[in-house]
Amino acid sequence: MNDRLRAVATSVATVALFALTTAILPSATASAQSSMTGSAAEPEQGQLAGANDWECEPSPQHPRPVVLVHGTGRSMQESWGNTENPNDQGPLIKPLKDDGYCVFALNYGFAPSLFLGPTPIPAGRDWWGHAAIEDAAAELAEFIDKVRTETGSAQVDVVGHSQGGTVTRQYLRFAGGADQQNPANSKVHTLVMLAPSTHGTSYRDQYPTVEAARAAGASKSSQQQIIGSEFLATLNAGQETFPGIDYTVIASKTDRTITPYTGSFLDAAPGPSLRNVYVQDECQDQDLFIGHSRKSFDTGPNPQVGLLEHSAPIFLVRKALDPNLQGTIPCS
Repeated sequence: MNDRLRAVATSVATVALFALTTAILPSATASAQSSMTGSAAEPEQGQLAGANDWECEPSPQHPRPVVLVHGTGRSMQESWGNTENPNDQGPLIKPLKDDGYCVFALNYGFAPSLFLGPTPIPAGRDWWGHAAIEDAAAELAEFIDKVRTETGSAQVDVVGHSQGGTVTRQYLRFAGGADQQNPANSKVHTLVMLAPSTHGTSYRDQYPTVEAARAAGASKSSQQQIIGSEFLATLNAGQETFPGIDYTVIASKTDRTITPYTGSFLDAAPGPSLRNVYVQDECQDQDLFIGHSRKSFDTGPNPQVGLLEHSAPIFLVRKALDPNLQGTIPCS
């Protein structure tokens, strides 16, 4: 293969990584522009309608603030915002606010220098969620401490999408989020995860190893989420859940980013509360197609609405946060 063909082949592999990792390697919004490398400083965060009201006082019905943690390569605005009108609340934030929650969100893991591919990052593009997950967990720890201080709440609830669930688990286990000696002192009460990368992904068998992902140009956090990565082995070693925290995993059998889709579920340790659910099972409709994140992010054939916007997983998130929530899951 001559040098020109080799360059073309390398570029094609990189483009394939972009297409397959719907929530792994896309661009972030201009509203989150920053030149920082992992800071959660508020001036660099941008605005998100319905979130980060630091004057919000938790209600007696919902005394714990809810922290939203986005996935790889998507900002909080893209993940949780209103795609048609940024001034309106997004599909999860609006019902949470209507339910009476104080809602907070952050952008984390800005790391353009960690993109290892042969294709340089275009000028003006930001990359949220690409730093090492250990660093992202430290950012989340700082943000949650701020939320707890400003709201006066001892604990928060967390909703994490894709890598956001994995970042939160790293925070719980290794960055001070969970008190394993005295669970009542843990900083998180409920963790709800939408399609987390718990046991890794192969991106539809295109990247079966960390080495393959690295060669294709995946960022550090993307490599860490490959099946068999050293990072996941360490995070999952011994036990995956901890006492004092209520865990819910909500996954879709038609997820085209976390493959196999069975890799999202947690293995329960004795004691902790854990519920693993597929949206299709909850809706009793195995033909229900729900993508990994949002329809606008879906680069596959026949894009469909995703876990971040479909009414069924939105209801399941609300039910996980409040087991007393009334109503029937809206599956249509």
